[in-house]
Amino acid sequence: MATAAAFDARIPLRGLKALITGAIPWAGHVNHAAPKGGVMLMMKGLAQEVAEKRIRINAIAPGAIKTAINRAAWDSPEAERRLLELIPYGRIGEAADIAEAAVWLASDQSDHVTGTTLVVDGGMTLYPAFGRGGWRLDHVRSMHGRPD
Repeated sequence: MATAAAFDARIPLRGLKALITGAIPWAGHVNHAAPKGGVMLMMKGLAQEVAEKRIRINAIAPGAIKTAINRAAWDSPEAERRLLELIPYGRIGEAADIAEAAVWLASDQSDHVTGTTLVVDGGMTLYPAFGRGGWRLDHVRSMHGRPD
């Protein structure tokens, strides 16, 4: 989704057009993940088209953010524990984390940033299991029917 400001003709077009997109494929949810890939390429194409006019086009890819839409993923201690296993930074994101990223992208401090996706996910896209050596050995063995 683009910011409302991006399409307001009264606002000069030198600033940010932010698109919310994703970075991790999601098995069983291809209907959700595939359009995000299209949005990402659209953002990059638009960035190429307008960069020479000093118009910056970027995207924000949020990770797990505490919102009503994903309440079941964090509203009980057990659910929160499971979700935190996926977040190396050790906390679930807040809407303010995304807002602050958008403010930075819209500011002159990000003047040389265009055509990129700012991932705000506490490290989810680092695939935390690989930080502990990848697949657990007992899981791999059980997949192949070997008890030890």
